[in-house]
Amino acid sequence: MLIASYLKNTNIAEYLLYMWQVEDTIRAMDFDIERIEKSVVDRLPVKDENERRTVLLWYEDLIDMMRRENVMDKGHLQINKNTVADLDDFHYLILGSECVPAYNAKYLHVLPLINQFRQKSKAGLTDVELCFNFQYGILMLRLQKKEISAETLKTQEEISKFLILLTKNYHAFAEGKLDLE
Repeated sequence: MLIASYLKNTNIAEYLLYMWQVEDTIRAMDFDIERIEKSVVDRLPVKDENERRTVLLWYEDLIDMMRRENVMDKGHLQINKNTVADLDDFHYLILGSECVPAYNAKYLHVLPLINQFRQKSKAGLTDVELCFNFQYGILMLRLQKKEISAETLKTQEEISKFLILLTKNYHAFAEGKLDLE
């Protein structure tokens, strides 16, 4: 919760990837709050018992939401889907405005990679969601200490640059520092 709150305000892309990882952590621990408390919450650098309890309640709430939204085996919470939708809406807003040519150029640069992702994945995913799925897949491979090819790492670097631009502009727009008219 502490990390999530910070990331949501400073780096929406990292926030989303973090939240997906939290969902998977909850699944890996079989929705057992006592295991989560011992393995996750007790290892966090919290200020005091009140903050620790707040974090624990946050995990309990996520567990409850995952059960109610029926994403216990796979999928994402609606709050995370909403974040993807917000980023996707912003992506189309910034493309349509033509006010940030560097963003448009980077998008055109990575579009062939996105189209490759689309051919290999479920139909109906947006460009932004495909990029996040790819980045999360790389994160999981790294956590599992699996080998990643040089070509995949090069692709990951390009997608990262695109998501960095998306994030930077998203936060600038939210803070009123970017006018897209």
